[in-house]
Amino acid sequence: MNSVASSLNNRGIRLSNASVPVVHEVEIMDEAGRKKTTFIPGERSLTIYLDKREVVTLMTLGGAPEALVLGYLRNQRLVEFPEDIESIQVDWETDSAAVKTRRSHVDIDALTSKRVVTTGCGQGTMFGGLMDEMAQIKLPDGPQLGAEAIIDLLEAIRSHETIYKKAGSVHACAVFERLGGNQVRLLHLIEDVGRHNAVDSISGLLWLEGRVGRDLVFFTTGRLTSEMVIKGAQMGIPFLLTRSGVTQMGLSLARGINLTLLSRCSGKHFEIYNAPERVVLQSRHDN
Repeated sequence: MNSVASSLNNRGIRLSNASVPVVHEVEIMDEAGRKKTTFIPGERSLTIYLDKREVVTLMTLGGAPEALVLGYLRNQRLVEFPEDIESIQVDWETDSAAVKTRRSHVDIDALTSKRVVTTGCGQGTMFGGLMDEMAQIKLPDGPQLGAEAIIDLLEAIRSHETIYKKAGSVHACAVFERLGGNQVRLLHLIEDVGRHNAVDSISGLLWLEGRVGRDLVFFTTGRLTSEMVIKGAQMGIPFLLTRSGVTQMGLSLARGINLTLLSRCSGKHFEIYNAPERVVLQSRHDN
């Protein structure tokens, strides 16, 4: 049984543990007409049904489908607590995920009546009301993160064995635990067709583990758009890092909620776009 399934079962949720191979070997031809084999990532559609009601169809690798479903429901506020869920059953013969709840006080009709088209790859919509709720979120001042910890985090990402290195065409998200100003520890790294699937999967795992966002640092290979900042805020994580860029709306939202954004993170280089007071810019060689 994989770690995702174990985490889910710790909350008494019945689940299918229906992960599938995420990389496939194919034969191709190069510019000289030579045949060779290479690897490409898989891509599957997964339609989520919440108490027999169709909610959304996501495109995913299928490596951690139960965590993806749970994180999606959490981030769209379609489920209040993980304990509300009785089961998540993924069936790849029908490309569906059936979610059964024990109880629910969420007005699904009201939430799903308004959809917002987003820039998200592999997802594309957010349910209405999220932008209004952002006005109620304000992350507290602190904690701090040292430049040395940021560099170590980036090196951990670079050296990690990933689907991207083998097959390309995927996004990755990772979450680290902040052990101190200059120390971090990798908790989860998830890759998927789109960055939103990856962040939703991590969000689901953190929700089940009951981890406090204040102690975490989040990294993504994708750009920090408004919806990525919203999801970081929902998890209560004060640090969002990307090796890509930041959009204007993403930055505006981060400023409103006091969230630290770091962009163009690669090697020993990074750019701080908001709340720089949380980042301790001390050289490794300083005493």
